[in-house]
Amino acid sequence: MTGGPARGGPPARGGGAGVLAQRVDGGDVRRGDVVVFEDDTWADVPVVKRVVAVGGDTVSTGRDGTLKVNGTEIDEPYLSEDGASGLNAFPEVTVPKGRLFLLGDERSGSLDSSSHLTDTANGTVSREAVRARVDAVVWPVDGMLEAPTGFEEIGALSAPGPLPTVVALALGGAVLILGGAAYGPLVQLAGASRARRADAGARTGDAR
Repeated sequence: MTGGPARGGPPARGGGAGVLAQRVDGGDVRRGDVVVFEDDTWADVPVVKRVVAVGGDTVSTGRDGTLKVNGTEIDEPYLSEDGASGLNAFPEVTVPKGRLFLLGDERSGSLDSSSHLTDTANGTVSREAVRARVDAVVWPVDGMLEAPTGFEEIGALSAPGPLPTVVALALGGAVLILGGAAYGPLVQLAGASRARRADAGARTGDAR
């Protein structure tokens, strides 16, 4: 499955980048995840940003750009060289229940939750708006996203997605579709491949 261009880049690397993602339920999203979501108050296309805080959390950035969640400074090695810029510094925000606070990895120029603080719910996005979680950047070829270990101190991280398995299946003949916001049902792709192998085995058994 392919989708339209995802604004914000994956993760927030700018237009023209391609991502590989899996569909997830918004309730399964955790801090540090890079997600594809759709929110009419942000844009009329899918947007890709990183979840830095969830319902009940407090979040802020200082003048030096340091991210704090629940009072803990978060190490963000995935930021670009100028990502720690304080240009988008914002005061402490409490994230409402059932919502997410999202920032771009190119922090100084990202149109993210920090740019929507005057909107309803302090610039947060409903969990129900999430369509997928990004596993890898495929254009430019960056590969799997790093685990956002800076968030481990305040909560568990999401388990890795099925990307390695799906890539192996693709090399074996399955079709892997890529796009600007290619957040297709990868689990279904893997399941379809298993079903084909089972059918092939059944036909072999009948032939005997």
